[in-house]
Amino acid sequence: METLRFIPQGVCSREIIIEHEDGVIHSLKVVGGCNGNLQGIAALVKGMKVEDVISRLEGIRCGFKSTSCPDQISKALKETLK
Repeated sequence: METLRFIPQGVCSREIIIEHEDGVIHSLKVVGGCNGNLQGIAALVKGMKVEDVISRLEGIRCGFKSTSCPDQISKALKETLK
């Protein structure tokens, strides 16, 4: 099992922690941000393939910002593919 720690940019959350193995997400924790919404996202992506989560979350915007916590999660997950 690998753990990725990612510092998001341009959003309220301060850190994204992802545990994954063989291209599947085992856990996701976001420090800061909209707690309830991010707990919901974490529960939904558990057990999903990294590529599937990226395709669903990439490009989501928060208000007038050019990014969002879900978009930053997709950026973090792209790190796992490198």
